[in-house]
Order: sequence, then structure tokens, then C-alpha cells
Amino acid sequence: METDIAAPSYSGKLRVRVCGICQQDNQLLLVRHKPFGQNKEGLWSPPGGGVNYGESLQLGLIREIAEETNLKVEVEKFLFVHEFIGLPLHALEIFFKVNVIGGTLITGYDPEFTPDNQLITKVVFKSLTDIRQIPQNQLHHCLHHLQNLEDLYNKEFFSSIL
Repeated sequence: METDIAAPSYSGKLRVRVCGICQQDNQLLLVRHKPFGQNKEGLWSPPGGGVNYGESLQLGLIREIAEETNLKVEVEKFLFVHEFIGLPLHALEIFFKVNVIGGTLITGYDPEFTPDNQLITKVVFKSLTDIRQIPQNQLHHCLHHLQNLEDLYNKEFFSSIL
């Protein structure tokens, strides 16, 4: 089994990704990924993924969250854009606020990978206290320095950390 299964699919090109900020009961929906690229410890991040050619951002996000979490969501509003450069990976990530409207939370899959080579290891809602216990090198950049979960909806918060 390849040690960095994401490398062939995601390396050497700019990827457009959509990500969902989903909060329930004062907890944030997060996906745990195996180590890949420069991240050798794995990564906790909001759910999301690549947009297919001809697919709208909103429909891509609904599809990605369903694949990764089995949840059906509605897209409420645009939040912010984050550029990630950690060569050989480069992504433009477009974040939206989403709300759960159906489904049961389960650990999903990445259809671009075989069943024995999945990146996703866990999906869970985590409190801010639990998020703060995760080492920063294992957290998506947008989750660094959060004082409260409402920071994720505050454009001034992101302009101060980017």
C-alpha cells in the first residue's frame, strides 16, 4: 500500500475545494484524515473536497459532505476563502456555512480511492475544548487560534490570522 495515497491524485496542480462549517449543539463537525503530503501526523478539518468540472460549488459541497459523513446538508451562506500551499499540494478552499437537514453521521469514504486506501479515518462533532486539545499541526489552519466557534463566521477573525 502506498504511504501517501493522496500524492498521485492531488499533487502538482491547483485544486478547487469546497468545505462546510457545520455546527450542532455547540460542536463542530470534523473529519480526521490519514497523514498525507507534508502533514505526517494526519489532519482534522471541516468536511469537504474537490469540485467536479461543471458542478456548482454548492452541489459539490453537498455531495462531498454526504460522501464523507452520510449527512444531508443545505448550504446557508459563503464564509471565506483559504489558500493552502504545502507543496506538492496547492488548494483554493471555499468555505460555506451548512446546516444538517438529514442523515445519520457515519465515517464515509473518498470514491476516488479504493476501499483499502481511504484517507478518512473518523468523522465526529467536537467541542471547542476538544478541538483545543488537538496539536495545531494536526488541525486545519482555519481552526487555529479560535476563541469560540462563532469566530468561524467572522471575516475579521480570518483577516487577522491570514
